[in-house]
Amino acid sequence: MSGKADPRPAGDGSTSRTRLDRGRAALGPALELVHTGRAPTRAVLTAELGVTRATAGAVAAELEALGLIRVDARPGAAAGSQGRPSHKLAVAEDGPVALAAQVHADGFRAALVGLGGRIVATAPGCEVVDADPAKVLASVVTAGAELLRETGRRCVGAGLAVPSAVAEPEGLALNPLHLAWPAGAPVRDIFAEQVRAAGLDGPAFAANDVNLAALAEHRHGAGRGARDLLCVATGHRGVGGALVLDGRLHRGSSGLALEVGHLTVHPEGRPCHCGSRGCLDVETDPLAFLTAAGREPGPEVSLLQQSIDLVRHHYDDPGVRTATETLIDRLGLGLAGLVNILNPDRIILGGLHRTLLDADPGRLRAVVADRSLWGQSGGVPILPCTLDHNSLVGAAELAWQPVLDDPLGALT
Repeated sequence: MSGKADPRPAGDGSTSRTRLDRGRAALGPALELVHTGRAPTRAVLTAELGVTRATAGAVAAELEALGLIRVDARPGAAAGSQGRPSHKLAVAEDGPVALAAQVHADGFRAALVGLGGRIVATAPGCEVVDADPAKVLASVVTAGAELLRETGRRCVGAGLAVPSAVAEPEGLALNPLHLAWPAGAPVRDIFAEQVRAAGLDGPAFAANDVNLAALAEHRHGAGRGARDLLCVATGHRGVGGALVLDGRLHRGSSGLALEVGHLTVHPEGRPCHCGSRGCLDVETDPLAFLTAAGREPGPEVSLLQQSIDLVRHHYDDPGVRTATETLIDRLGLGLAGLVNILNPDRIILGGLHRTLLDADPGRLRAVVADRSLWGQSGGVPILPCTLDHNSLVGAAELAWQPVLDDPLGALT
């Protein structure tokens, strides 16, 4: 294990070491429970792991020795409670971090993210995305490396979120449609090369931005507790979807599952990049909304922010209200089809779709219920995403996963 001295009295060393050895396999599951907020105390950790209190204590102590969690050995008892209070557990606020990066049509950003999905630091975003992915990724990694120098944090790895389907196992961005990057760009290898060039420790990963948003929301946000979680979101351009099953992303056979943006919701609608017409991708994204509202997109802020501001501050404008209702109806039609196919137990919406839900939740839920058997009979909850920068947090989850799987092996 960590090799640190056991604080127990002399003569109890062999017993403590035995407990640690028995708990070695529980280190990863224990860390994930604390990471996701499901084990706020040692008593809960003991129950969730199905081990003895002594073993749970040894596991918690080892995770603390690794600098990953903090154990409050002198917790105060809640008013009116009986018996000895359990030690409180929390992620270490000064512990290691993952470098998270996100690239989208309107810029890119780097951040440091600790356990628990906590964003520790962010670098100012850039609004210009070069046509050469190597230049963009070099810039975002440089920004992240500077954050690491400024904070003095240990880096466990790096994760990248991109607005494209990412084919596995090669890590190719197959369709970065709203970037000028070439189709099939090997983004994971380019990102990993830039991470190594910057002298950063740990492995590097890349994945679709909505997939990562769903993963982050499942672990730390609106998707907590869902077994079959469907996430649909529109960011700066286009629409993406993701499915989290039993805590893991459903990627399909080659990482390309849940390309929901190319569901047809308006057969006579706008031409789509995929060659079809009226797809979610071009009927319910920010550009579609601004066009439907009769507004000319401006250069001052992103299309996403312009759309959100229009709904929030000008909903009483008849043109804005009509455009909102049109997009809600088309989004609802797409969600109903997905409910019929996937039968999720929860749906979460991000980006502009979250704002549409907030504007008229009854209308969206009624469309889904009317068009889907399971929506009508089961009342699938439809909720807004709750995390700020959830794709960045999800990118960090990729880098944290090896630590969650094997804390001792990853950090020593």
